[in-house]
Amino acid sequence: MKILKDKKILLGVTGSISIYKSIELLRLFVKAGAEVKVVMSPTAKKFISPLTFEAAGSKKVLIEENEDWTNKNNHIGVCEDYDIFVIAPATANTINKLSNGIADNLLLQSALAFNKPKILAPAANTNMYKNPFTQASLKLLKLNGYKIIEPVTKELACKTVGEGALANVETIFFATSRELLKDEFWCDRNVIVTGGGTIEKIDDVRYISNFSSGKQAFALATALYLKGANVELITTKETNNLPPVEIFKVDSASKMKEYLEDRIRVAKKGVLKKPDLLNELNRPELVQKTPYLFMAAAVSDYRPKYPQSGKLKKENLGDEWCLELIKNIDILKSIDKEGIKVIGFKAELDEKEALKNAKKALEEKNLDAICLNIVKGKTGFGSEKNSIVFITKEKIIQSPLKTKLEISFDLTEIAKDLDG
Repeated sequence: MKILKDKKILLGVTGSISIYKSIELLRLFVKAGAEVKVVMSPTAKKFISPLTFEAAGSKKVLIEENEDWTNKNNHIGVCEDYDIFVIAPATANTINKLSNGIADNLLLQSALAFNKPKILAPAANTNMYKNPFTQASLKLLKLNGYKIIEPVTKELACKTVGEGALANVETIFFATSRELLKDEFWCDRNVIVTGGGTIEKIDDVRYISNFSSGKQAFALATALYLKGANVELITTKETNNLPPVEIFKVDSASKMKEYLEDRIRVAKKGVLKKPDLLNELNRPELVQKTPYLFMAAAVSDYRPKYPQSGKLKKENLGDEWCLELIKNIDILKSIDKEGIKVIGFKAELDEKEALKNAKKALEEKNLDAICLNIVKGKTGFGSEKNSIVFITKEKIIQSPLKTKLEISFDLTEIAKDLDG
């Protein structure tokens, strides 16, 4: 999905060995639909040529040698045309110069002139990064509106093991996308998403579950994060390539209910925002927006009555085995919904009865809305696309066939009316 369509990103690169990762970051931005223009410091050209970035998808790279005042290919023109400035990697030298307003190269001049959102991803030797001057510079840059993406700890190019390596390109990509796509409605709002089919133990090697892949839940968590929400994902599935949402891994329905009830209690308390650096002595601000729950998990309707330890042997079970089941707890019906907006999900195979069954679940489980999807063909279990009918007591909204991420972005807009 071209989530960054019509967005324009200025990507600043400096003289660090990790500059090669900037090419992959550039490709992620371009793949997501953004227009990207690279600005290089003089030392950056010692590592990679401007042509490499242009071949990877950048507009004409801005360097000292081609700055042109007859058009907008200059450090003032690019500041007018682009939505966000991402400097990755940012060396200790660049960080300390930026904090002191020094503009002795084209990249620093562009940063000084840029008055829109700015993101900085440091990459430096551990001692250089932790040097008190660098740390003071980072605090000052935060104070002046820069969002800092903290480096990671690993073996550096100098063979030192420590903090200072450039953050993962996916982390930088998601942070940039979130800054560009955030919605005031979702910012500082707690949101819980559940996903995957629950696992009900028969013995230590067997279980009952269903075909739910968890993909719609993952897409929802991604879309809500990019819109600015404080997202927690409770899932039975392994997660990959997700933004930095908080993940709680569970298995059974009882465990999911236990975690869900706990996280709802926390979500209702609101979001505690730290004061900015100018007001460090003030108390953190408590932001209380109505939390949301997107219950996309497929909870098994039944579970074994007598789960066993060890492995049941077929020699002892005989030619026929009657597994006794009991009804599972209905999580969505039983949880306390006071003070939280709850959106359920219902998968149906019978198209004729689907709408009636969804409306019945909406009433019986006291939901604010329910998302109905017909599990069939292109919208079957594990598919990449979906078509959802969004149902409330007042209206029904039919979504066409889209990718699950596109559906999720649609839901972030439709669901806002529930807290109108």
